[in-house]
Amino acid sequence: MLDPRIIELARGVNYAVITTLLPDGTPHSNVMWVDTDGEHILMNTEIHRRKFLNVEADPRVTVVIIREGDPYHWAEVRGRVTEVIRGEEARDHIDQLSMKYFGRHYTSAIRSERAILAITPDQQSVHVR
Repeated sequence: MLDPRIIELARGVNYAVITTLLPDGTPHSNVMWVDTDGEHILMNTEIHRRKFLNVEADPRVTVVIIREGDPYHWAEVRGRVTEVIRGEEARDHIDQLSMKYFGRHYTSAIRSERAILAITPDQQSVHVR
């Protein structure tokens, strides 16, 4: 179960940085939209993107969620991608995220296929100044 303060950050209009591991072990970080089902951190990407390829090879990730307007209020979740959800559910999810962040459906072209990365926490912490 996620810490309730992390759930609040993930459900808010806050951005997250996901760090995955490249094939040579080098960290690879991306700023992304973030969500949660209360148990997992949810990130939505496309299957051709480097971060997706990275988690297929090594599911370990770190996600840092930063509160909008207060970068000293943030949370870190270290864990593993334990489920990948594709198809209509992933496509609908990117629309939900776009509505949350921009108030409209997702309009960018989809080059491959949307996928939700469900991240199970191994460690979690919240930092507030």
